[in-house]
Amino acid sequence: MQYIAHIDQDRIQSVKEHLEGTAKISGEFAGKFGKQDWGYCNGILHDIGKYSVDFLKRITGESNQRVDHSTAGARVCREKGGKYSFLEYCIAGHHAGLPDYGSNYDNAGDPTLMGRRKKKISDYQAYQKEIDIPEIVTDPFDFKKTVNPDFSMSVFIRMLYSCLVDADFLDTEAFMSRGQKVRNSGEPMEALLEKLEKHVSEWLKNQDLDTVNGRRTEILKHCLAEGKSEKGLFRLTVPTGGGKTIASLAFALRHAVENQMDRVIYVIPYTSIIEQNAKVFREILGDENVLENHCNVDYESSEELQPMQLAAENWDKPVVVTTNVQFFESLFANKSSKCRKLHNIANSVIIFDEAQMLPNDYLKPCIAMIEELLSNYRTSVVLCTATQPALKSFFQRNVSATELCPRMDEQFQFFKRTLFENIGTVTEDCLINKLRGEYQALCIVNTKKRAQNIYQELKEEGVYHLSTSMYPKHRKQVLEKIRGRLREDKKCILISTSLVEAGVDLDFQSVYRELAGVDSMIQAAGRCNREGHRKAEESKVFIFRFEEKESVLGQRQQIDVAKSLIADGRDLSDRETITRYFEMLYHIRGESLDKKKIMDEFTNKKIKYRFAKVGKDFRLIEQNTKTIFINCEEDADEILRELKEKGFTRSGMRKASQYCITVYDQTFDKMYGAGMLKPVVENMEDFYELADESRYTEEMGLKLEIDNGMALFL
Repeated sequence: MQYIAHIDQDRIQSVKEHLEGTAKISGEFAGKFGKQDWGYCNGILHDIGKYSVDFLKRITGESNQRVDHSTAGARVCREKGGKYSFLEYCIAGHHAGLPDYGSNYDNAGDPTLMGRRKKKISDYQAYQKEIDIPEIVTDPFDFKKTVNPDFSMSVFIRMLYSCLVDADFLDTEAFMSRGQKVRNSGEPMEALLEKLEKHVSEWLKNQDLDTVNGRRTEILKHCLAEGKSEKGLFRLTVPTGGGKTIASLAFALRHAVENQMDRVIYVIPYTSIIEQNAKVFREILGDENVLENHCNVDYESSEELQPMQLAAENWDKPVVVTTNVQFFESLFANKSSKCRKLHNIANSVIIFDEAQMLPNDYLKPCIAMIEELLSNYRTSVVLCTATQPALKSFFQRNVSATELCPRMDEQFQFFKRTLFENIGTVTEDCLINKLRGEYQALCIVNTKKRAQNIYQELKEEGVYHLSTSMYPKHRKQVLEKIRGRLREDKKCILISTSLVEAGVDLDFQSVYRELAGVDSMIQAAGRCNREGHRKAEESKVFIFRFEEKESVLGQRQQIDVAKSLIADGRDLSDRETITRYFEMLYHIRGESLDKKKIMDEFTNKKIKYRFAKVGKDFRLIEQNTKTIFINCEEDADEILRELKEKGFTRSGMRKASQYCITVYDQTFDKMYGAGMLKPVVENMEDFYELADESRYTEEMGLKLEIDNGMALFL
């Protein structure tokens, strides 16, 4: 304590100012979900370890010793007990990440909460002369209305952690920039709604319900009207071609303005749909108001985009477009870099586009999280799709959804543009002969290997192949060629995997779809007669299956359920069939709807949570693949050279992703063993360069004729 008295008071004052600044911001963030007192207390205590003699010696240059300044605040929270004890996880992990609780057998050096409790730290009691600890008066949530209080508490801790780490970063950022503005949070919701209303003003005059545009207008008007509803759960069940992208945005902006909400978050399964939708949103709302946040976008390449890069760290924009992977993995993460954005999900309108693509392997924890956001974080949620999954039974609080599509059954009947025809079991040769007789047709099969085989037999002018054996930039180039031929009414036969099913704007005269999940087959039908220029009877979607069985990774149960429904004579386009499909699928999946038992980590644990374990386990895309860089363009060569010379930066890897494909380990092992691949950098796993350039072709991408014992899906 004597040493403290002799320290330059400016040093001590700077510590106090940082605590108070962080507390103020953290409190404001937590106030968005009614817990300002929790957020403020979290911030004021997080760095009290900086009052220790050892830390003050470090910042005055008298010592180079690293000092733990996180454990002190956590220890005070535990000693005070009661509500303060919930903050122990947040403060202990505000640098290293939310820890696992651990056990009594943990040692002081272990990265668990129990390990932290045993750690010896410098005397920090001098904080008491500088810092007043405020009282926490609110409850975390209404315990009487909570079905699983332990899960709710785990989400509450993660949300408070998000408030703290973002506030900590922002206060430090403000200090380092000396008050110079480096962020741009975009325009208010009222301004965005005005832009949207101006954009659709002419459309709203169309009242002719006998036309496609008239029907789209009817749906749009209804969504705008329903936007005045109170917060809650909504469904927008719109047939393909019904204009759900603009209609959902209209609902979200009106709803946000009416309910004083901060942002709209679009959660989308595929980056191809994200890029397409984000482009539409930017055209309507302005570039500065729309944040794309996914693996293929890079905001680090110029100073002009620095505000957008900063916004990507914490989703500080009015409209955010992201992936299922980014959204849910962040909500179950434990690291500050991923959790930082979470508090900005509170008080938002969340749109799940193509809601049938919510991840089956993690459906139970995902729905539990959605319900938590609805119940305790002042959000509204919209499940947006033509094929609504049967999710009602997964909501524990008997939440009912409001449908936003007016006269839904009539809309589906009006927009029906195709007829399904089951042609049963076929040979590959039989299918090829049928395709030879087509002029403009799309054929979707379940595996990349099969797509390549069929393309090889059909290869000629006007025949194309598309799958993830081609890197993303290559696929975009091929898609543009296909769209051009369709626009010019030239012959166009496309052999593809399921990547073209959702959100890819293609319009073929007929579609051939290998048996798959009912939702996949309906999505495939959306690429047939998309603009409604032909009669439904002239626009067939042929469902088939091959004589030879093949292993389709992760799709066997979907195929079996669909086969059962077809055998019963069900109409695949009927909405009751869709509901029955999902009910049967979820029943069969059973416990595998939470395959990593994520929910078990937050059930009857009495706050003995395993945040770090769940953060590691919750992965929507399993890492049983290797990434292969295809160096066959000038830009690709330059990116690869930079990676080798400058190292693997986040910006560099995002640029590289446009030239990468992934293969399963079995395929990789065979290719690597044959000398076709080499590491980009020695001793770096999972990232390789294609050494044998002959293995990659303009027509098919990476050749997959190596027999790997299992066909590759997608």
